[in-house]
Amino acid sequence: QVQLVESGGGLVQPGGSLRLSCVASGSIFSINVMGWYRQVPGAERDLVAIIITNGNTNYADSVKGRFTISRDNAKNTVYLEMNNLKPEDTAVYYCNIGGRLWTTRNFDAWGRGTQVTVSS
Repeated sequence: QVQLVESGGGLVQPGGSLRLSCVASGSIFSINVMGWYRQVPGAERDLVAIIITNGNTNYADSVKGRFTISRDNAKNTVYLEMNNLKPEDTAVYYCNIGGRLWTTRNFDAWGRGTQVTVSS
């Protein structure tokens, strides 16, 4: 079983910055993809950014140039650096990690979410 713990959310003014972190723990053999999604009430959960094993990244158009995703493989941790935040970035941000367990079974885990509020 894999557990994800997110941190770093909070209240920030427009134009400000936040850094989200997500640490994975459990019987993890390898991690293939790490990503961040966000969701506002009444809407679907949308992709924000992902990073795969070789370091390739993909971003939602709305955050390109402002957000940066990175990973620390040794720590099973993924980060999301968010700069020049806008009110429309307000959402609950969820971490998602997929990979393989020591039992050779694949896993796809979600964090509980962390609230990001951008408001003056």
